[in-house]
Order: sequence, then structure tokens, then C-alpha cells
Amino acid sequence: MSTAASPLLERLKVACHYHANVGNVRAIFVTLLAAAAVAEVTHLAPEEVVIGRLRELSPAHHFLAVFLPVAAVTIYLMFRPRAVYLVDYACFRTAPNCRVPSATFLEYAKQVPVLTERSVRFMTRLLERSGLGEETCLPPANHYIPPYKNCTLDAARGEVDLVVFSAVDELFAKTGISPDDVDILIVNCSLFCPTPSFVDMIVNRYKLRSDIRSMHLSGMGCSASLISIGLARNLLQVAPHGARALVVSTETITPNYYVGNERAMLLPNCLFRIGGAAALLSTSPAKARFRLKHVVRTLTGAEDSAYLCVFQEEDEHGNIGINLSKDLMTIAGNALKANITAIAPLVLPASEQLKFALAFISRKVLSGRVKPYIPDFRAAFEHFCIHAGGRAVIDELQRSLGLSDEQVEASRMALHRFGNTSSSSVWYELAYVEAKGRMRRGDRVWMIGFGSGFKCNSAAWECISPAHDADGPWATSIHRYPVDIPDVLKH
Repeated sequence: MSTAASPLLERLKVACHYHANVGNVRAIFVTLLAAAAVAEVTHLAPEEVVIGRLRELSPAHHFLAVFLPVAAVTIYLMFRPRAVYLVDYACFRTAPNCRVPSATFLEYAKQVPVLTERSVRFMTRLLERSGLGEETCLPPANHYIPPYKNCTLDAARGEVDLVVFSAVDELFAKTGISPDDVDILIVNCSLFCPTPSFVDMIVNRYKLRSDIRSMHLSGMGCSASLISIGLARNLLQVAPHGARALVVSTETITPNYYVGNERAMLLPNCLFRIGGAAALLSTSPAKARFRLKHVVRTLTGAEDSAYLCVFQEEDEHGNIGINLSKDLMTIAGNALKANITAIAPLVLPASEQLKFALAFISRKVLSGRVKPYIPDFRAAFEHFCIHAGGRAVIDELQRSLGLSDEQVEASRMALHRFGNTSSSSVWYELAYVEAKGRMRRGDRVWMIGFGSGFKCNSAAWECISPAHDADGPWATSIHRYPVDIPDVLKH
């Protein structure tokens, strides 16, 4: 074997030894303790009737009496799911030179020869009702006139460098860990999947270990961050205790500028903005800020209408874009109901679970003639981070879940300040809650994401240690929020 491979082999041996022995130290300790306790009991004074009977048993009976309980305890401790913690997270901080006010965005659009005046008027009305503010940002390539001329592969990689590396740099600085301490790397970006991949770009930039477990999730839509969290949780279950997983969530805007006149495909141009987030998870509670309680995924893609409601395709002129179906809100509502049905028993108090169960049974017995009961999730969570996919998405979830304006404030303000940042939007919302000083130890957070496919995914967190300051993506603007968002913005 070559000398170059020897250090890697030694590292693997150490990891295996750790996982087999040190990783299960609690199980071993309990085993020895139980065996010692039983041995001590058998040597007590003979006048004790029960002990006397034990001493009359054969060695085989003694062995079974000790082995079976100890084996059961050992197996339980070895195979029970480990708790997973969020050590910390960081969001990309947009720069003023990337700001695109509505007037600027529309002026850029007018310089695209293909776009008709009718399409520009449509985008104008859409922006007025979108809930986006005047500080949302687009990547540098989209600031050229006309913007699509500079949406090259190199420009897209430049956006990745700007967004992803900025967020990861801040995360490493906040946590104080070294890149060598990362055992698992998961990146999600739906529409841009270059070669080498995102994970290779991060490995190269930070010189991560050669034995790191890495993967890139593409095409998973705006709920991909929660899918990545679930995947990281599963991988951490089979990694040595204390392993760390780096999860990076973003959407690359640069190569996805639609140049055409299909209204359903112009929507993403108006709503999506630059953004990204990085999160560090571990099975060690040391310095952790949140505990991951549950991840629940719901996929409705078996239905054609759900599968096609967010669809990348070409228009009649061959221009590629994302087509958002007019039935999107209905499909999202159905996916939300399915997700609620799955997560409700895990998080709701007993009284709400009973009401929900009785209503569910009644609907089955009476063939749906009973109005469905929407549980009061305010009894289960103090904070709600609803994917800021658009004003209509937030309105629908507020109505469906019976939430107050304050409970959806983080989502509305994130949409206003940053726009739809795709899968990373829930992290900007969590940062908003913390920047406003509303997070308390023991508070529970519900992250809800929607994505193509069609998916509705949830993650439930419990706060261990709130942030001590508002230093994050809201550092320069939190003092101005919340703001009033009119139904129609007048310029």
C-alpha cells in the first residue's frame, strides 16, 4: 500500500474504533453497571429469602438473569435515535450595490427586445402587489443592460462564490470550528448544477477532508433546505457521536432569467432574489442553539396536477423558464393538509390531538361531510417560519392555520426585505425573530417549506440558547421593521 494512503487508512481505523467503542460508551457503562449490581445482589446475606432462592439457581439461570436485561438495555442505548442539534446558522448579507428597486427592475426589463409592452405592464402590476420592498437584490450579472446578455456560466459561478462562501465564512466565524471538523456536507440548489458540483467547489475552497460525506440536491424546489436538514439528521445517526454536518441552501438566480412573454413564466423573474444560508448540525449538544425535534416530508407528486404545477420548460419560442400553474395555491393547500395530518400527532398537546382525531374519524365515517378540524398549532409553537414564496402563499397559510399577523410577521418582512430567496427563506425568517429579540429558551419553532414536485416539508425546533445580538442579515435594517405593506404599492 502506498504511503499516501496510509494516513487515510489510519484515520478510518480510528473512526471505526471510535464508533464501535467510544460512540457507545454509555451503553458499555450501563452494561457493566448492571452486571456489577446483579453480582452484588447474589452475594448478599443468605438469610434474605429472595437472595437465597437466587443462589439456589443454576449458573445458566444466573447467566440468563444477568444477560437478558443487560442485553436489552445495551441494544436500546445503541440503536435509539440520537438527538440532533443546530449549532448555529448564517445567512448571506446582501450588499447595497446589488439592490434592485422596482423602478430599476422594470427599466432593465424594458431593455429586453423580446418583452412586449403588455408583459412589462403585467410585471408592473405584479410587483405592486407582490409584497417585495425596494431593497431586494439581484446578482451582479442581472444589473447589466440588457441583463440576460451577461447571464453566463462564469457569472453563475461568481454568484455561488459570493453567496455561498460569504454564508459559510460567517458560519465558521460564529461557531469557531475549523473546516477540518466538518464530517458531512450537503448543498441544495435546484436550478444550477455545474460540473464540478457545488460540494466540490466548497471542498476546494475550504480544503475539506478527503473522507467527507458530500452530496448536492438539485431540482427539489423551495423546500429543499428542510429536505437537506432531514438528510443530515439521518446521516448523523450513523456517524460517530459528535460528528458535524454542514448544510448549505441557496438558489442561483444568474442563469435562470426568463426572456419571453408567457405570464406564468414571468412570475419567477419578479419574485426570486439572491440569497443563501449555511447551517451547522451535530449530535453533540456542546454550544448548540436549537434541538431538532421532528422533520416531516409530504410529497404529492403522484398526482399529475401537483407534479406539473411548478415546471421548468420551454415556451413556444424555445425560451426556458419556470411555469407556475394557476392551481398552485390549491395544490399547496392540499399538500399542507397532508403535512399537518402527519406532524400534528408529533407536536400537538393531547387536547388538540383528541379534537383532530375525532374530526378525522368523523370525516371518514361521514364521507367528508364534516368540516375538517384545523388544529390550533399556536399551542404547539411560539414561532412560525413560513416559506416566503409570495404574498399569496403567506396569506393562505395564515388563513388555513388561523395565525395572527404577528405570527406571520417574520415571513412577510423577509419577503419585503429580501424577496423570495427560495429554500433559504426560512433561515432569514428565523434570523428576523432572533433579531427582534423574541426568541426565548424553550421556545418552539415551526419551519414550513413548499417546493416543486409538489412538496410540503416541516421541521420543528426547540430553542436551547437564543442569539445574544442581532448581528446577521438584518443587522442594518431590523430597526426599521416591521413595516406596513399595502395591498397595492403606489410609486
